[in-house]
Amino acid sequence: MILLRKILFPFAILYGLITAIRNWCFDKGMLKSYSFSIPIIAVGNLSVGGTGKTPQIEYLIRLLLPKYKVAVLSRGYKRKTSGFLLANSVSTAESLGDEPFQMAQKYPTIQVAVDANRKNGIERLLALQNKPDIILLDDAFQHRKVKAGFYILLTAYNDLYANDYILPTGNLRESRSGAKRANIVVVTKCPTTLSEAEQNQIREKLHLSTHQQLYFSAIQYDEILYSETENRTVASLHNTDKLLVAGIAKPKPFFNHLQDGNDEELEFPDHHDFTESDIQTIQKKSKNKPIITTEKDFVRLRGKVNQAQLFYLPIQSVFLSNGENFNQQINIYVEQSTRNRPIS
Repeated sequence: MILLRKILFPFAILYGLITAIRNWCFDKGMLKSYSFSIPIIAVGNLSVGGTGKTPQIEYLIRLLLPKYKVAVLSRGYKRKTSGFLLANSVSTAESLGDEPFQMAQKYPTIQVAVDANRKNGIERLLALQNKPDIILLDDAFQHRKVKAGFYILLTAYNDLYANDYILPTGNLRESRSGAKRANIVVVTKCPTTLSEAEQNQIREKLHLSTHQQLYFSAIQYDEILYSETENRTVASLHNTDKLLVAGIAKPKPFFNHLQDGNDEELEFPDHHDFTESDIQTIQKKSKNKPIITTEKDFVRLRGKVNQAQLFYLPIQSVFLSNGENFNQQINIYVEQSTRNRPIS
């Protein structure tokens, strides 16, 4: 695989040139970006998957929800519908995509919409009678047709964009220079023991501009496992044989957090659409053992396997330090944008 990526290096140069020209055209106004008066925060990355966008979006939801009407707009990756769709009581993971559906279920007072055309999606949200006060754009760092008011760029601790290359040689969707569009860069999935010296080394490697703020976050696992029928503590299943199931980009930390004894692991591709054959495999391997999965996979597996066996483990994004500064930056942007918003 590594050899193949090296062989494809000429294509990476071509792809990088194409994305650079595209970005230059947007920067110079040759390609039009659309702005909106409503506060819009875009959360995304330079690389393909695995940086923890959903936990970061959920962090913003919890931060903003007490004061504002919040909407999340996603493209709805791998959904089986098209066009604009607003989550409602009959929505499913198949109609919205697993992550938007997860957020709609978890935060029923927010509006969750999907549309590959973000401009159209924003316009449709703003046309609602109960329109939002703020829109969070999920995975929209490269969606230059919409100019967000604030950009949050995520990069994983074990896969920094500064160490990566453009597709197909590496995993970058665009050149590392794209990071300059970010207001905030968050290094995600850090070990909780990350020292200040190590943070400074990463800071130097990323070469951020003076106006950009850098934060470090970690994934915090819940102490409770949730199911349709009961909740159990993670500790209560210690030394109990389990089947661990994950269809996420980088499942190793999830498996490592739960693994003990004779636990079995089943790994599927990210955003996996579980087939009947997959379900049979899960049921065969699980026997009467608890099945522990991620929150994202739970919304796809619910109703397909024995609900008495199926549990999910929620996660949250937490800052190693200076979380109050991050919150303040976001609140200041939203408050100023809301204050300057024209009366409609």
